[in-house]
Amino acid sequence: MTTLSIYNPATGAKITDLPADDAASVAAKARAAHAAQAAWAAQPLAERRACIDRFRQGIVRDLEQLAATMTRETGKPIKMSRNELNGLLGRLDFFNGLVEPTMATETVYDEAGMKERIEHVPLGVIGNISAWNYPWFVGCNVIVPALLTGNAVLYKPSEFATMTGLEIGRLLHEAGVPKDVFTTLVGAGDVGAALLEQNIAGLFFTGSYATGARIARGVGSRFIKLQLELGGKDPTYVCDDADPKTAAESLADGAMYNTGQSCCSVERIYVHEKIHDAFVEAFVQTVKGFKAGDPMSDETYIGAITRAPQLDVLDAQVADAKAKGATLLAGGARLPGPGNWFAPTVFSNVERHALRPYGGRVHAGFSTRTGAAVASQRRQPLLELLRPREPAPAVERLWRFGRGADAVHLRHTGLHAATRLAPALVSER
Repeated sequence: MTTLSIYNPATGAKITDLPADDAASVAAKARAAHAAQAAWAAQPLAERRACIDRFRQGIVRDLEQLAATMTRETGKPIKMSRNELNGLLGRLDFFNGLVEPTMATETVYDEAGMKERIEHVPLGVIGNISAWNYPWFVGCNVIVPALLTGNAVLYKPSEFATMTGLEIGRLLHEAGVPKDVFTTLVGAGDVGAALLEQNIAGLFFTGSYATGARIARGVGSRFIKLQLELGGKDPTYVCDDADPKTAAESLADGAMYNTGQSCCSVERIYVHEKIHDAFVEAFVQTVKGFKAGDPMSDETYIGAITRAPQLDVLDAQVADAKAKGATLLAGGARLPGPGNWFAPTVFSNVERHALRPYGGRVHAGFSTRTGAAVASQRRQPLLELLRPREPAPAVERLWRFGRGADAVHLRHTGLHAATRLAPALVSER
C-alpha cells in the first residue's frame, strides 16, 4: 500500500505517513457508496438533520484539537483556525435550517383532477475535491448540503489538509452518518483522477484554474452535475472621501489574513490620488506590524506558506516587479529558518494610469486586466500587493444568509467593511 507523507509547513518536519488510496480502493469505495446511498436517502429528513446537529456538537467539543490539527498541517495561525471552525457553526445552522423548506414538494398546478408537482430527489453519489486554505469551511459547503439531501459523498481533501479531512469523516461517522455514505479519500492528484473515473452523479471541485479545466474536459461530456470554484483577481478601489488609516487597516487585513491564502483576498488596490500618500503610509505601517512566527501562538498573524513550491513563485514575482520599476515598500524576501516563510510584501507605483469610466481595459503594470467602472478619467497611483496566492474557491456570499454578517464571515468571504474590520476590531471568538 502506498502512503501520503504529511509535513508541517512551519517547520518542515514530517508529521505522519498516512495509508493512501489507489485506483482500486477508490473504485471499491465508490461501489460501497452506491450500495449505501439509497438507504441513507430513505432516512427521514429529521434523522439526517439530527446527524448534522451531532456533527456540530462534535466540532464544538473538539474545537481546540481540530484547530491544532489544521494549523499543524496548513501553517494557518491558530486564531484563524479557530475562527474558521467557529464561523462554520453558523454555516451548519444555515444549511440545517434551510434544507426542509428547500426540499419541500411544491404543487404548481391543481385543477380538474390533475396535479403537477415539483419534487427534489438526491443526485446519488457525489464527488468532492476540496481545497487546503479553508478545509472545513470549503469542504462542508458541499458535504453538508449533499448529506442533508440524501446523497452519499466521496470526499477527496487536498493532500495539504488530509488530516482535517479525516477528522471531518470521524465526526460525521460519530454523529451517525454511515461509513460508506461519507468516505474520505487519501492521496494526491492521482487519487483525484481516480475519483473522476467513478460512476458519480456530481463533481464539485475547489482549486486551481488549470486543474479545473482538466476536470471540465474529463467529465463535461458525461452531463453530470459539475461545479468548479476556481481562481480570480480581486481588486479594490479607495475613494477620495475614505479615511486613509481605516481603509488601510481594513485592506491590509483583507490582503494578508490567513497569510494571504484566502479565497477572496484583496490582491490589488487602486487609490485616489488625493489620499494616496496617506493611505500608503498607513498601509505599510499596518503590514509591518503584522507578527510572523509560530502558527500555534495566539500572537501570530502571519503564518507559514502552506505549499513549499509557492516560495519560488513569490521570488519570481518580486523579481518581475522590480524589473518593471515597482517600488518595494515592505517585505520582498523569504524569512529565515526552516519551513515555508515569506515576508508580507507590498509594491507601489507600479504604473500611473487612467481608470476609464466604462468597463474597458485597465493597464496595471504587470499585465493588462479587465477593469470595472470605478472612477471618472483621472490618473490614479496603483498599490500592488504581492501575496502567496494559490487560486482558491469562492464561498457562499453573505446575502444568501438572510442575516447580518459577523466579522468571521466577512473575513472569510473577503467583504471587508472598513469600519468593522480594522484588525483591532475583529472579534477573535
